[in-house]
Amino acid sequence: MRMLQSMWSKWKAYVYISLLIILITALFSQFGNEFDRVNVALVFLCPVLLSAVNWGIRPSFYSAVVGLLAFDIFFVPPYLNITVADLRYLISFGVYLSVAALTASLAARLKQQLHIAKQREINTTALYELSRQMSAIVDIHSLLNNVSKHVSQSMGLEIAIYLPDDRNHLVLTHRSDVHSDWGQSESEKVVAKLAFEYGDTVGYGTRTLRDTPGHYMPLRTEGRIYGVLALNLKGNQSKIVSEQWRMLEALGGLAASAIARAKLAEEAKIAHLTAESERMRTAILDSVSHELRTPLAAIIGSATGLIEGERLFSSEDRMELLITIRDGALRMNRLVVNLLSMVQLESGMLRLRNHWCDVEDLIGVTLSQVKDFQQHRKMHVVIPDTPPMVLGDEVLLEQMLVNIVSNAIKYSPDYSEITIKVSTDRHCLLFSVSDQGLGLADEEYEKIFDKFYRAAATKQVTGTGLGLAICKGIAELHKGSISGKRNEPQGTVITVTLPVTRQDDMREIPQASRTGDDNDE
Repeated sequence: MRMLQSMWSKWKAYVYISLLIILITALFSQFGNEFDRVNVALVFLCPVLLSAVNWGIRPSFYSAVVGLLAFDIFFVPPYLNITVADLRYLISFGVYLSVAALTASLAARLKQQLHIAKQREINTTALYELSRQMSAIVDIHSLLNNVSKHVSQSMGLEIAIYLPDDRNHLVLTHRSDVHSDWGQSESEKVVAKLAFEYGDTVGYGTRTLRDTPGHYMPLRTEGRIYGVLALNLKGNQSKIVSEQWRMLEALGGLAASAIARAKLAEEAKIAHLTAESERMRTAILDSVSHELRTPLAAIIGSATGLIEGERLFSSEDRMELLITIRDGALRMNRLVVNLLSMVQLESGMLRLRNHWCDVEDLIGVTLSQVKDFQQHRKMHVVIPDTPPMVLGDEVLLEQMLVNIVSNAIKYSPDYSEITIKVSTDRHCLLFSVSDQGLGLADEEYEKIFDKFYRAAATKQVTGTGLGLAICKGIAELHKGSISGKRNEPQGTVITVTLPVTRQDDMREIPQASRTGDDNDE
């Protein structure tokens, strides 16, 4: 069956041409001499042109010869004979063959040019589409899959891609056909390594190892070679046309540029992470060493005084020294809690244990925790008559409020007023803490929530720059937000916005979300 299909595909053009010439001959033979022979000869050029357009140059020459014989036998006297009575017809036959050959050549050439133009348009569109897809791909393996798929579809060939490893040894990274062994043998790896080290194409179609059934093209940019693209041409060498070679070169250049971009993105990411880690390490060491040194000095001095001068101090003096020790320990504890909280936020280990929280209780706990170091600052609390309940982790919410209020105390002068205000806006609950401190430049209010950021105006006050960053993490963990702005006429206002969930909607919240993991420590 396949043999018959192959034979029909090969000879169908000649069958159609023969049938068409038979039809023309039969049709014009019925009219006798009513048509001039010149007109009949021109009609026999139609199968020539049709053959050249549809089937190529060979069928068109066949059409010219068969048409000439039909014209000679049926329309030139003596009829039904290949001979001619008038020798001038030989000149006409020569002109006919010349015109037919020229027409067939021009038509075939136009058809070929049209095919080339369409192929170039397809290649250009494919390259554009591939480049557009590659611009969005940052993973090298996804990129190689995309290149492999495109080359296999456009050229119908099996490909293999070799990339250098960490030791710059070329290894087989990708194959278009995972069920094939091509590309894995030592001989193929040696040829690929040759192309990689010398930076030039080797294999079939080149001057180097031209008898090799593969074509090995280095993936290179102007300054670096990123790998080797290999094609398995075994049995297909004669089917690759020059346009496909150019297409392959363009694909190789595009793949090299994409790999270079992905590599540079990875290197930039690693460099950024390294720089960020070093910056954080330096900031943590500086902050912790500075923050720990002061309370430790106070604790050691007070404890030493109590031990060595027990008889020299009155009960009031001893109480003052004990308070100093306690304040230093509390300060160190806040630092450790902040550091641990930041680590948990950064690592994603912090989990919410949601409960309905009373706003008055949150503020009451906050005020009790800051009471020991608020000194003479006046706390003013504004709460609605019926404050809404907020769904959240009360421990984290208390830590967030304590950090904000502690910040306000730290950066505002003694005997100033700090206002804690609770309000509602549609489906949101707003906590705002206003102080009468130094205040900041407008552009700095977006930076104060970054880790370890310290405004220039607050450098003289000790701190790690972690408190507000932790507040931001806790607010976002509760699907809320935090912001800062200038307090008129002086100071800063920090506002936390949290979503309000009605108690009627509690049944719509998954149980795990409501209670969390109560076994977590």
